[in-house]
Amino acid sequence: MTMIYTGESKVPWRFVEEDGRKEGGVSPCEPQDCPDNGPSSRSGRVCERSSRAADAAGDDDDAPRSRSPHRQEAWKTLEDPDIANPHPPRFIPKRRPGPQPPLTTSTQTPHDIFAHFFDAEVLEVLCVSTNKNAKKNLKKGKKFIWTDITPQELTRYLGMLLFMSVCNLPKMSDFWRQKNIFHVPFPALAMSRDRFRFISSNLYMSDPKEDVVNDWKKGTKEYDPLQKVRALLEIIRNRSKNIYHPKQNISVDERMVASKPRLSMKQYMKAKPLKWGHKFVVLTDVNGYTVDFRLDTRKNHGASVEGLSFDVVTQLVNKNYLGSGYVVYCDNLYTSPLLFRHLSQQGFGACGTYSPGKAGDPTTRVNALDKKSKRGSIRWIRDGDLLFVKWMDTREVSICTTVHPVYTGETVLRWQETADGPLQRVPVPTPTAVSEYNKYIGGVDTSDQMLGTNSVHRTTKRWPMRVFQHLLDIAVTNSFIVHKELSVSHGKRPMTRQAFQEQLCASLLGVPLTGPPKPPTLGHFPVPTNKREQIGKRQRASMGRKQCTVCHKSTPWMCEECNVGLCLQLDRNCFRVYHGHKKHLDMDKHTDLQHGR
Repeated sequence: MTMIYTGESKVPWRFVEEDGRKEGGVSPCEPQDCPDNGPSSRSGRVCERSSRAADAAGDDDDAPRSRSPHRQEAWKTLEDPDIANPHPPRFIPKRRPGPQPPLTTSTQTPHDIFAHFFDAEVLEVLCVSTNKNAKKNLKKGKKFIWTDITPQELTRYLGMLLFMSVCNLPKMSDFWRQKNIFHVPFPALAMSRDRFRFISSNLYMSDPKEDVVNDWKKGTKEYDPLQKVRALLEIIRNRSKNIYHPKQNISVDERMVASKPRLSMKQYMKAKPLKWGHKFVVLTDVNGYTVDFRLDTRKNHGASVEGLSFDVVTQLVNKNYLGSGYVVYCDNLYTSPLLFRHLSQQGFGACGTYSPGKAGDPTTRVNALDKKSKRGSIRWIRDGDLLFVKWMDTREVSICTTVHPVYTGETVLRWQETADGPLQRVPVPTPTAVSEYNKYIGGVDTSDQMLGTNSVHRTTKRWPMRVFQHLLDIAVTNSFIVHKELSVSHGKRPMTRQAFQEQLCASLLGVPLTGPPKPPTLGHFPVPTNKREQIGKRQRASMGRKQCTVCHKSTPWMCEECNVGLCLQLDRNCFRVYHGHKKHLDMDKHTDLQHGR
């Protein structure tokens, strides 16, 4: 072998000797004039790179050029045997699938299950952050009356959100309308309208000071676009994984959460019913339980060379949490031979539709389906543990799997014209992978449908509030699914979704579910301390008296709203003194809050 150089480029070429054979013409990679070896040496040497290309092209001159390893292999039909005979991997979960202890140890009410998501830690985080944000807004000059919110009051606020999701009036203010045939009496008993508005406008999930520091990092890799919701996102994610373990068949898909604010991470998805909003990538069980999720920010900082789709699936399908033997179903956005081989090495099966054109997909057209192919026609190619299947339905369907055979006799009914003319439903052969895909890919769709039932979503201009509403929907929906699983395991009939949410709402508000609500009071009015109809006439003046809060004397009168004893005599009007002093105290407290004292 001899190294030569062409012209001034000084690019070396490797040549191999031919055993007495001469190539006609000049190789595209061979120099036309070689000063070292002379023109006569060109006939006995062939560029090794051109020789490899010629050998590859010599096998089939008419075959299309492709980088796919399947270029020379034709698509097979059902008449060709599939000797691979794959089976799903052995199912070895980390925990027993279903609800986890302590939920399985005793009877659980809706509030007991929900408290595993919004527990004392979550309530404390929300209360501390909300109080800090309210004080910050007061310093900015916003005018509202604020007292620090407590976990008990925040629990009632959550109950009010669930109450509104069940009643679902057009506007939030409609729940406090008076003197109207559509008047709803209960909301005013649980919380005043202004207090509900103040909590909604100041609800916060992070430290405002940390948000300011994070905003200074915009444009750098250290900037976290989810800083305002990161804490609650991680808590709900961990709670969802801790109290439930999924069954063998799981699915990964996108979920759109409607949002109107103009944000860089708001996305558009044409195929979704909600086309604009925040995109969540979700891992769900077949029953609709949201196991894990990621909020897509459209930032690719730290993405691997395999791509964002590969990264998000490998993050959600975590062997350390799930175990092994799970079968993952996904759509063409995530399906790729690279991902499926990686999942197979981790001990997972995979199945999903794919769009032809990705690296590693078969690109040969030999014996492939075309527009004239009969409905129900099946073509397949196997590449090791990967099976690529094409099926002709209304249009061509492409699917890839690592755990299913080609065809095991499944059929699906389709309307077709018969020889007589009228339409009839006839059985059409269906690949096994397509039947199993349609059976288990609907986990995210089922979850979306359940989340949309009695959702707490209310129009808001604050995107963190929209994320909070969605996380609350996830907690309520997951709690309902856990309730159904527990009821079935105990041989009981589960409640309906509405009955479950109504009981949870009443428990959060601290009121009984049944019975007429107590009518709201119209102000501070004096009422007798005893129930006169239950006491005889001679004892009405002495029975049931209370001590006056102002003068500490015995009195038969009390304030219905404040529930305290107050004198109401000609020479001693403690009722007026008490409420006049209380009004001044409230005004002084409001002034102190406005000045940050």
